[in-house]
Parts: sequence; structure tokens; C-alpha cells
Amino acid sequence: MSNSTRTQVREPFMHITKRTDVKLWQSWGARIIAIILALVVNGFFIDSVTGLNPVDVYKIMWTGTFESTYNFMTTLRDVAMLLCISLALAPAFKMRFWNIGAEGQVLMGALLSAVVMIYLGGKIPSSSLFIIMFIVSCAAGALWAAIPAYFRAKWKTNETLFTLMMNYVAIDIVDVCTNTWRGSKSSMGQINAHTKAGWFPKVLGYRFTISILIVLALAIIIELYLNHSKHGYELSVLGESEDTARYAGINVQKVIVRTMLMSGAICGIAGFITVAGTDMTVSSATARGFGFTAIIVTWLAGLKTPYMFGMSFLLIFLEKGASQISSAYSSLNDYSTQVITGIILFFILGSEFFVKYKLVRRKKETAKKGGDSK
Repeated sequence: MSNSTRTQVREPFMHITKRTDVKLWQSWGARIIAIILALVVNGFFIDSVTGLNPVDVYKIMWTGTFESTYNFMTTLRDVAMLLCISLALAPAFKMRFWNIGAEGQVLMGALLSAVVMIYLGGKIPSSSLFIIMFIVSCAAGALWAAIPAYFRAKWKTNETLFTLMMNYVAIDIVDVCTNTWRGSKSSMGQINAHTKAGWFPKVLGYRFTISILIVLALAIIIELYLNHSKHGYELSVLGESEDTARYAGINVQKVIVRTMLMSGAICGIAGFITVAGTDMTVSSATARGFGFTAIIVTWLAGLKTPYMFGMSFLLIFLEKGASQISSAYSSLNDYSTQVITGIILFFILGSEFFVKYKLVRRKKETAKKGGDSK
């Protein structure tokens, strides 16, 4: 007697696999399609909520950045600030150290720049003043980043929570210092407003032109560091596996601390260029939340410097455009403009999924079990 059985194996209709052969035109094509779809969805939202012509609203967003030379230059200023912080996060993220403390590191760099401006401004030559401001800003940001890095390297603490909490400590320190300096005044105001000691000189009519040039130089340096240096290779190996890095002879603790020192120092530079080239003062809002926005930029750009610039420009463009349309149309308040920018970001984030992964239809399989018995 022969008896055989067949068992049906039930599996999901679709499954997700990682793409390994994505071409550049395909990835950017997906992102462009995502932006177009977002504009279409936003068009329906604008029309249904306000009855406004979506094309007119989009024109207002465009003119908010490109209408005048001043608007465009201030856009580049903000892009430079956001890009600088994103460049700072890239080395840490490459070794899978989740530095969420850029906001605090920027604030500490800005605070030390302001300290030097207040106590040394007008007392030493401008060149010496700028050098000291630069050094102490880098040192302050590096120190603020080195603390969680040391604990992570030594005792395996959670760097995400540690660096996040350091942000709030930095905010409180800046608040205490600015409250002390301003005395009975309602606000601190610009430091050295009469002598302009510690202020960047104007280049092409703007003080922040030097800030843009500094960030451009940093972008080139970080690109070379990540992709064409021994340290960049060590970060790649460490990001894949700590055990593999140790087997390869890499001092894991040293690399973690060294990389975070650099990451914090670059955040300190962001604080320096903000105080010297943009605000000429310091407050707990100096970083403007860019420390958190830079996380999105760095991750979506895949740690690639040219893409970081593109993502930084897009996010600043959306921010300025949202501000422009909320002031141009009373029916579109801040909440409505946040929905518009949120929809665009949602579609961009969604496109990243399809760039990196694909849905594959699974075939039903059967497994044969049992055998003949007599």
C-alpha cells in the first residue's frame, strides 16, 4: 500500500527585498516623481481647504527664495548652516553612532564664541579674535560630543539618549549665561553693536558670505575624509560590525571618541559662524532646531556630501516657502503650511523606501512530505 501527502505552504503574497542594482537615474527619478505627486496632493488640499489656485500658492513659495538676490542669499546662508551640521553628523552616522546631540553641540560652540566676543572684543586685533573664537567654539562642541562618546566606548551606554539629554543641558547653560549678561534688559541684543568686534566683515555685501565659504570648504574636506582616507575606511568597517573592526586591528574605543570629537568640533564651527556671521548674539534658539533637521538631511542623503547639499536646500526652500505663503494668504495659517510641507516630506521619505527596497510577488510553494509505506 502506498500513501503520500502534500502539504501547502502558505506564504505572504508580497515580500520586501533590498535593491542592489539601483542606478542613479532611477533613484533620482523616484524622488522627482515623489515630489510631483506631493505637489498634486497638496494642490487638492489647498483647493479644498481655501479655494485658492494651487499654482499661485506654489509661485509664492518660489518667489520666497528666488524673488530677489537678498532672499536667495539668505536661503544660501540657512542652507550653509544646515549643511554644516549635517556634515558634522555624517562621520558619526557612518560608524553607526547616533549623535542626536548636534543641537547642544552647536549651542556650546555659539556660547563660547559669544564669551570671547564679550570679554575680548575690542581688546585684541580682529584676526586674533576670530582665531580664538574659532578654536574655543571647536573645543566646546568637541567636548560636548566627547562626553557621551567616552561613556559609549567605555561602558556601552545608549548614545541616542545620552546625546539627546545633553541638548537640554546645553540649552539651560545658554539660558543662564544670557540671562546673566542681559541684566535688566528684555533681550541680550547684538554683542559689540558699536565696535562690531567679532563680526565677520562684509563680502559681496553680506557678513554671512564668509560663513558660506567656510561650509563649502568643510564639505570638500568631509567628502575626502569619508571616502578617500584611512579614517573613513575605519568608520565603514566599524559601522558594519564592531567585532570585524576589532579583528581588523582597529581600536574601536579610540575611533569612537576621535570621530565624535570631530563631529562635535564641526557643530562648534556651526555655532561660530552663526554668532559671527548671522546673529552676532547668542540665545537658546541660536541653533534654530537645525540640529534635529540635520538628522533627516544626513540620513536621506545616504551620507553623501552632494546629496546633503540638495536635501538641505530643499528643506530650507520648503521652510521659507511655507513662511511666505502664510504671510501672503490669510486663509493659509501656519498649521496649513505645515501640512503642505509635511506632505512633501512624507512623499520624499516614502520614495526612499522604493529606492532602497522593492516589493516582490512570491510564488506559492509546496513541500512534499511522507513516503511510501507498505
